[in-house]
Amino acid sequence: MSGRTVLWPGQDHDPDPVPAPGEREDAPDEGTLAELLTEAVDTADAPDVVFALSRHGRRLVRCGGTAPPPALPRQDLRYEIGSATKSFTGLLLTELIRRGVLTGGERAAVLLSPENVPHASRATPAHLVTHTAGLPGLPRDFYRRALPAWSTAPFTRYPSERVVEAFLRYRPRREPGTHWHYSNFGFAVLGHVLGAATGVPWEDLVAEHLLGPLGLSGTSLRPGDTDLDATGRRKDGVTPTPSFDPGGFQAAGAVRATPHDLLTFLEARLRPGDTPLAGALRSVRRPVLRRGRGLLEEHTVSWFRHRVGDGAMYFHSGATLGQQAFLGFRPDLGTALVAVCTRRFRARDPFVATAYGLLADL
Repeated sequence: MSGRTVLWPGQDHDPDPVPAPGEREDAPDEGTLAELLTEAVDTADAPDVVFALSRHGRRLVRCGGTAPPPALPRQDLRYEIGSATKSFTGLLLTELIRRGVLTGGERAAVLLSPENVPHASRATPAHLVTHTAGLPGLPRDFYRRALPAWSTAPFTRYPSERVVEAFLRYRPRREPGTHWHYSNFGFAVLGHVLGAATGVPWEDLVAEHLLGPLGLSGTSLRPGDTDLDATGRRKDGVTPTPSFDPGGFQAAGAVRATPHDLLTFLEARLRPGDTPLAGALRSVRRPVLRRGRGLLEEHTVSWFRHRVGDGAMYFHSGATLGQQAFLGFRPDLGTALVAVCTRRFRARDPFVATAYGLLADL
């Protein structure tokens, strides 16, 4: 791994303070922003598309798609955000650390199985949340078990108890903290670790510590009313897909939310002092790891961080069997962007690249 965890959990230093509302001389006006969002919606090429932007708290939303409009307005539906769920889990861990529930340095295997586990991984919650636990992307036997339900519900074949069992028996090739490797497996384990440490399931912890305090009433952690949940589509953009069930990988991909709720979630990072989670929200913006050629790839707790101009852009994307999402924010501009669509990721898919480029180029 090029770079190590260097600020965990650290103080309340904010690397990118949000400027007071105001406009740069070259900032696009509202009309231009609306045009950019409309163009992005068209470029996404999906049955349902929503691009929602917040600039200093003022929101612009544009919707469209190749399918007929659904019964509810597209911007009011809940969308599956897949791996962008990790931004919720990372914030939850940080808040629990700040509350003194755990330190982040405990051995995860001991929290999950207090009995003797001498051969299990020595990874900690801090390793799991930064993808440095030495775990593969998915458990070794995941594909074999998921194959019978591959096109409908592969993760249901790998429930919570199997995720924990797979972690406890895994023998990592590298010492935790020495190598970065993106891992859905690791974040799934982290959710179960937080549940074990508190005696409260991950879903209930998220509801208590995040959804309630931030007022995210349009966010759900499981499939619900089909009139509220957007319908995903396969790569052809036509064939419907079932609602995504994450099985035992809840902490890595269970969140579904409205675009407005997701904007509220991001706006809290731009104005943490206006929320009950101010300390944790500031903490998750601090870089904790640098890697790659020239150490240019920066990571915070569950966010990718790229330098853009004189500031930085934080982002995470996600995908399920039939939907995609992009969450990003730029403190230097007081701006957040949410993009969601209902088409499964395909080769040379334009969706994430369009959303990333729109936010980066503002």
